[in-house]
Amino acid sequence: MKKTAEAKYPISDLISRRWSPRIFDPDKLVDIEDVGSLFEAARWAPSCGNEQSWRFIVGVNFDKTHEMIVDTLSDGNKKWAGNCPLLFIALANQPEHGGKPFVHSEHDLGLALQNLLLQAIDLGMYAHLMAGFSPEKARKAFEVPEGNRPLTAGAVGYYGDANKAAVDLKQKDEGLRSRKAFDKFVFSGRWGIPLGI
Repeated sequence: MKKTAEAKYPISDLISRRWSPRIFDPDKLVDIEDVGSLFEAARWAPSCGNEQSWRFIVGVNFDKTHEMIVDTLSDGNKKWAGNCPLLFIALANQPEHGGKPFVHSEHDLGLALQNLLLQAIDLGMYAHLMAGFSPEKARKAFEVPEGNRPLTAGAVGYYGDANKAAVDLKQKDEGLRSRKAFDKFVFSGRWGIPLGI
């Protein structure tokens, strides 16, 4: 299924085609080379001070790590994400930086994740990030050391057959995409004054 963004101004085709489905094909496994490409894209994200403060725990093609990640997900996400062949937990590494806490790690992780999401589209796959998971379960299951914050879970795979999906998932995937108007988030002069584009 394609859900191209209805952009007011021209944007990259990869950005336009990126969306977060909930219907994945559990029978179409991911190639390990493609997994490498996803995390290579994340590796080359911009990074404050070149700290590269992102970390990932990855389960591929329903291996043991995949099963452990499913166990950290909320019930609503387990319903669909368990069908996705690649699951991951994304963590923000929070080292000391010049004797002070490094405050840009979550921002940098977000940049790495966006690279990964766009690389998935380029490879003919889709990705869906999830706030609905237990950081505490992830920390315990994977023995995550202090200074690393589990921030989000993610699923990557190929779009599945919507006709075989649960009705609620099909409705969500077929829903219209929408975004806020520019005047709600692009300001000039002072806060709340729209730039006027």
